[in-house]
Amino acid sequence: NRTKCRLWKSSQIWGFYKLKILYFAKIKEIIGKNEDSINIDEKTTIEDIVKKLKLIDESYKLAFKDLKNVKCSVNCSYINSFQTKVKNNDEIAFFPP
Repeated sequence: NRTKCRLWKSSQIWGFYKLKILYFAKIKEIIGKNEDSINIDEKTTIEDIVKKLKLIDESYKLAFKDLKNVKCSVNCSYINSFQTKVKNNDEIAFFPP
């Protein structure tokens, strides 16, 4: 079964953008919720987002402890690099391999 992609439209707020983040499987269980939204600037990479998330609390640190065990998609397309940049209206999803 393919997970339906739910593109999320956001609005620009004071030069920053809102980004929707979805969590699946073990990552969702560790964090204790299935989604977040955060403000990002226009030059943000997936790696930058992970760094921001790890600052929230210990559960995020644990969920993203080893990025070799985390896969990511942007707007329902798998990415090969955590250096991928995201922008306004993007939706990212994190899940185990």
